[in-house]
Amino acid sequence: MNVVLRGLCVAVAAAAAGCATVQDPFPANLQSPSEQVRRCAEWFQSLDAEVDAAGVRDAQYARVPGFPYLRVDRISASLRGRAAANEPALQRFADRLLDLDLESRRHEIANLPRRGFDALPEAAEFGRAGALHYTRACGRLLRDLDLAKPEARAALLRSASVPDDYSTASRLLGLYALTRIAFADGVRRWQEEDLEAFRAEARLPAGAVLVRYAPPTAGALARSAVAAILRSAHLDPLGMPELPDTDFERLAAAYAPSFEIAVAGDADRFGALRWRRGDPVPEVNAAEPAVYVQAAYTDYGDRVLLQLVYTIWFPERPAQGAFDLYAGRLDGVMWRVTLAPDGEPVLYDSIHSCGCYHKFFPTPRARPRPAPDPLEEWAFVPQPLPRVAEDERPVLRIASGTHFIERVTLVRGSDSVARYSFLPYDALRSMPRLEGGARSAFGPDGLMAGTERAERILFWPMGIASAGAMRQWGRHATAFVGRRHFDDADLVERRFELDLGEERR
Repeated sequence: MNVVLRGLCVAVAAAAAGCATVQDPFPANLQSPSEQVRRCAEWFQSLDAEVDAAGVRDAQYARVPGFPYLRVDRISASLRGRAAANEPALQRFADRLLDLDLESRRHEIANLPRRGFDALPEAAEFGRAGALHYTRACGRLLRDLDLAKPEARAALLRSASVPDDYSTASRLLGLYALTRIAFADGVRRWQEEDLEAFRAEARLPAGAVLVRYAPPTAGALARSAVAAILRSAHLDPLGMPELPDTDFERLAAAYAPSFEIAVAGDADRFGALRWRRGDPVPEVNAAEPAVYVQAAYTDYGDRVLLQLVYTIWFPERPAQGAFDLYAGRLDGVMWRVTLAPDGEPVLYDSIHSCGCYHKFFPTPRARPRPAPDPLEEWAFVPQPLPRVAEDERPVLRIASGTHFIERVTLVRGSDSVARYSFLPYDALRSMPRLEGGARSAFGPDGLMAGTERAERILFWPMGIASAGAMRQWGRHATAFVGRRHFDDADLVERRFELDLGEERR
């Protein structure tokens, strides 16, 4: 294996003389006069074939046509203009897409069944760790080779986009131009009911108890310390802040919410996900209350702002009555914090893991912009929040059964009878199985199998596949009327005018 990797170091120069002009980089790489380049291209071809045959494709990022060693997310796609501006920015853009692909490959290789992995060339020599190492080396080789060709660079900037999660065909068949009017009316009725719930005094259902779950105790961090972390973050040539893992973990702990849950039964107890033998749907281990944490980013003007995302999983949304369109196994609630460069939260928002019930909670530093279309789902604000003091954190009041957020309060400290732990969201992409091996909680379509809701039968004209099913990050369409994704890079900028304080230069 070491001989193979050493050979990659000289392969770019040998291959560059082979084909002066190409239209699609990958076929040219398969036919390269360089054996090392051909072997790398064939490696990606074989790996993709086995991953797809086994159904373990990771759907968090989009693949880039013609560049099988690259993947792209929405924030990266939004930075293509910056990438085209100069050589360092383009190189960093390609590096970022290479990193995203390697991140997905790590989970795909871990999740490949033994038979699929053994079918890969030289699998016996590599092992899974070696296969990932070889994938990284081959990706770098092909990246360097392709970026040396002007036409491949142009193709990369054209192709590095993320398709939206709406089916235009379904909308055409469902007469969306007409049916959206009825759906928009339904959305407005839900919003009015939700506003009433926020205004009313929160009451416990009969037999329920109110349990507050707080983050780990070692989370306090002075606002000045947060600002110092954000100021010290290296800005890459695309303007993306790069934080060490330890700094991100400190920020995630500092801004983690508490959850005040009306617990009427097991369906209201959240926890870590795990596989049970023979069960196609992950199980919630309520004995281990856990919050899955990840970083996200939003593009605002000439800045890229850091966001912190927290996800909890309940075992189910229980049926309320004999015919409940929204009941089903597993129910996730996601809470996101958008930080200003000075470390103060300026905007909160939330969805369920189906992409449903998108709610915004702006502070005075986030002023809503008007909707461009009165029918479109734009920015539902059930409750604005005051400015967040340095020693305050939000407490989310969560209803029994529906797991709707009913109120957000800001409190000092984090007193609680129960505490949760943090887990990385990425852990959901490769979870150990009792019978051996690993498997993602999500399928290659980005959906969590077995979490389907009956609402999908009625809601398909809005163009969302399996509406109501739990979804992977990057696959959350959040509007039935209009087109909106939870990770849209311009989601915040289009809907809110932010006061970011002093400019960082």
